[in-house]
Amino acid sequence: MFRRTFWFTTGVAAGVWATTKVNRKLRQLTPESLAATAANKALETGHRLKDRAVGFALDVRDNMAQREAELEEALGIHENPELPAPRRQAAIGANPSDNSSTPKYIETSFSSQAKHSYNRNEDH
Repeated sequence: MFRRTFWFTTGVAAGVWATTKVNRKLRQLTPESLAATAANKALETGHRLKDRAVGFALDVRDNMAQREAELEEALGIHENPELPAPRRQAAIGANPSDNSSTPKYIETSFSSQAKHSYNRNEDH
């Protein structure tokens, strides 16, 4: 009698365990669960790549500064020379021979604009 009860209880426990395991796996394979898992893995990968890119950028910046220091030492440059004036004009219509610090702009009026609208959504 006890032998039968033992094996019956063991079979019920194995059935409950297997049913729970199968239901859990089925829930993991639903489209919503798969999408959530894929999104989480994509976020983790993005964060990992971002951390590596930041580390790489910092390494590049450090090595660049080190190389600049080596070149300055090799060329005998100990002070930063003054930078040349920028070659671009300050603003549209500025006169390059004019040394004033305020930029000059070209005057425009609405009457000089085209009289026709070029709206591509307009019926033709």
